[in-house]
Amino acid sequence: MSSSRASLRLSLSSLRAHKRRFAGTFTAVLLGVAFLTGTLVMGDTLRGSFDTMFASANGGTDAVVRSSNVVTVPGDDRGTRQNVPTALAARIEGTPGVAAAEPSIQGAGQLVGADGKPIGGQGPPTVAGNWIADTELNPYQLAEGRAPARAGEVVVNRGAAETGGLEIGDRTVLRTPDPVRVTVVGLATFGGEDGMGQVTFTGMTRADAEKYLTPKPGEAASVQVRAAPGTGQQQLVDALGPVLPAGVEAITGQASTEENQDMISGQFLSLFTTLLLVFSGIVLLVATFTIYNTFAIVIAQRTRENALLRALGASRRQVVGSTLAEACAVALFASGAGLLGGIGIAAGLRALFPVIGFPFPEGGLVISALSLLLPLAVGVLVCLGSALMPAVRAGRTAPLAALRETAVDQSAASVKRAYTGGAVALAALAVILVGVLATPSIWLAATGAVLALAAFVVLGPVASSYAVRILGGPLDRLHGVSGRLAKRNALRSPGRTAATATALMIGVAVVSLFTVFGASLKATMDQTVSRSFAGDVAVSAPSFGAGGSGLSPKLAPAIAAQPEVETAVGLGQGVAEVDGAGRQLTVTDPVALGRAFDLGTVRGSLDELGSDGMAVAATEAGKRGWKPGSTAEVTFTDGTSQTFTVRAVYEQAELAGDYVITRDAWAPHRGQDSDTLIAVGFKDGVPAADGTAAVEKTASAYGNPEVQTREEYAQSAAGAIDMMLTLVYALLALAVVIALLGIANTLTLAIHERTRELGLLRAVGQTRNQLRAMVRYESVLVAAFGTAGGLALGGLLGWVLVKASEGTGDTSFAFAVPPVQLLVVALVGLVAGAVAGWRPARRAARLDVLRAIATE
Repeated sequence: MSSSRASLRLSLSSLRAHKRRFAGTFTAVLLGVAFLTGTLVMGDTLRGSFDTMFASANGGTDAVVRSSNVVTVPGDDRGTRQNVPTALAARIEGTPGVAAAEPSIQGAGQLVGADGKPIGGQGPPTVAGNWIADTELNPYQLAEGRAPARAGEVVVNRGAAETGGLEIGDRTVLRTPDPVRVTVVGLATFGGEDGMGQVTFTGMTRADAEKYLTPKPGEAASVQVRAAPGTGQQQLVDALGPVLPAGVEAITGQASTEENQDMISGQFLSLFTTLLLVFSGIVLLVATFTIYNTFAIVIAQRTRENALLRALGASRRQVVGSTLAEACAVALFASGAGLLGGIGIAAGLRALFPVIGFPFPEGGLVISALSLLLPLAVGVLVCLGSALMPAVRAGRTAPLAALRETAVDQSAASVKRAYTGGAVALAALAVILVGVLATPSIWLAATGAVLALAAFVVLGPVASSYAVRILGGPLDRLHGVSGRLAKRNALRSPGRTAATATALMIGVAVVSLFTVFGASLKATMDQTVSRSFAGDVAVSAPSFGAGGSGLSPKLAPAIAAQPEVETAVGLGQGVAEVDGAGRQLTVTDPVALGRAFDLGTVRGSLDELGSDGMAVAATEAGKRGWKPGSTAEVTFTDGTSQTFTVRAVYEQAELAGDYVITRDAWAPHRGQDSDTLIAVGFKDGVPAADGTAAVEKTASAYGNPEVQTREEYAQSAAGAIDMMLTLVYALLALAVVIALLGIANTLTLAIHERTRELGLLRAVGQTRNQLRAMVRYESVLVAAFGTAGGLALGGLLGWVLVKASEGTGDTSFAFAVPPVQLLVVALVGLVAGAVAGWRPARRAARLDVLRAIATE
């Protein structure tokens, strides 16, 4: 008991006496814990807010009647369902226990704003449907104006109206995808909010919805049912079972709400929080090296102090316990501050979301016990784990060390370290080669990447001596004595230099990884378009994910009719089960497809697909053992099945997709029809400007979609990559900041360690400017080493990720290294190193010469 109390008193005394030494550790833990806490609180708050909003919006719906036939394709867990007859609502209303039943017709519908640009479409769906008269069954509530009563009248959710600058009485265009002239007569809210995130909704009359959103009148996506007083939801579902035809099911309103909540959670919230958690892990990993380096330096500075304690009778356990108690105290204090900071971050993000165009559901922050306990535990464990090795080293201090003036750092010269690091590097190389070349596997590649990172860390002190000599070479010639001294200071403790640089290396490596991977994705898209797209211009609707309404199938024939145009082919999409497996279908004119796209070698004929034939990509045909003449059973979302014959097998499927059928084959089974892309080829001799003008004029009558050259189309298709990189850079900025704080903290502690030496340098004639320059150059050298290592590691991991991704699919990825972007990363690393050394250099220059010389 007395031993523990003594260790605790010693730890607290040391913290009070040297609190400035732990400023960097405190900041690193605080930022890491704050980021993790903010992520967890933000995820809980978003999830809770959307759950509340859905429960409020669907509170009046007690049952949902829908088709039980659903086709699910890879990447779409929700699937595509067959419509149900609207006449079913009348039969349901006659069932005992039913108060009301309304058909719900839904489809894609994208509004055009007052500025002529489409609203939404960048991921979240743009939805149109019939306005349900029963206010309890309608998830949207009329907030202003009135409900649609005549053809062409619509109600718009208030958030979409504000985004598009639309007001009641305005006339605009609704893409369904055929352009429909509409008048806004009302504004609505969803669950009390202006909208469900960035989802847009346009409510039409039932007649308009059947006309524009369904393949034929008399069909609806589902029937919403309200129970009579005294009838429970499950009781209502049980009563509906006997009156429903085969292939139609009823689920409770609560189950429907939970499905919607799971969809939002799975498609958006899980991705959002997972991304933030990954970057929180990177931040904490960077912080680990900063914390470790701080404690390693502090322990080295206290060698004589610990030795005296050992000489006076302190046991190894007491010295280790004292050091870990210091780490625990810093961790608890910093983690507690980080929890408050994380809650502040979540509150700030919550306030920022509406500003960036993502309306946040109302309600307070949701702070669960897990969101507080997990970051607190992680902060403490990271700090204690980082301090463990220095603490053990402190406990091993021999009492006779009190008589020594200095300790020599032999970390770079360790033969054991060199052999260990070399062995790990060889293992990493072997696993990577197997994971990307022999047996392509993301998991093997990831294992190799982790081993490569470990090899860089282990070999850091060994490599730092050589790297600093090379990187510091120009300092000898350009900056004289100050440059030479800076290089020697960096070489003095290779282990310390490597540990300090490793934090920055990890941040730069991840930035470089995503930069290389993003450039490779863009190069792949350019390669795909250049290889497969044989047209002159592309017509596309600006959307990705589930957003947008697509292009009208009537647009391609209208463009083809222009005298300047040789070929115009639209690519539509459908889903069906092919031999029991859900697959995406490309719906098009296969003959025109062969002229506008380079499909490579084609076995069989694209001219004779007819209404019962299909063309299949060679990779897909190879997996299933198909060749021209093979047959397959195709089941559509309307429940009908048909035997199709493979009449062509083509080589290149990047833009054409894996399965191609004709519009005649798709027409009997189609839902709301649309094209995703139209490829246009001009006649010989037609100038590009004239052909483009003719296409733009024709397209203006169909909602004015974009008309782009092949190069512009490739760039716009890669637009999501730029958005991803911007987000990645913003998130990684925190990791880089922590790494720079580590450099600054190391230099500050090193200056304290070298106080007497600096005083002697000043005494023999070194000026304040020379001293400041020496410290700044040392900081730049450390940053240069970390940046160079990060660029090398990031480039390697980028190549691994590209090759591993190529091995998991049919796409041929192009590996690209963007020199300009990586040069910018390198320059930022060097400038950041200079900035990190500014304050330590300033502090060093302010040292009193006589006091510094007198320091022991």
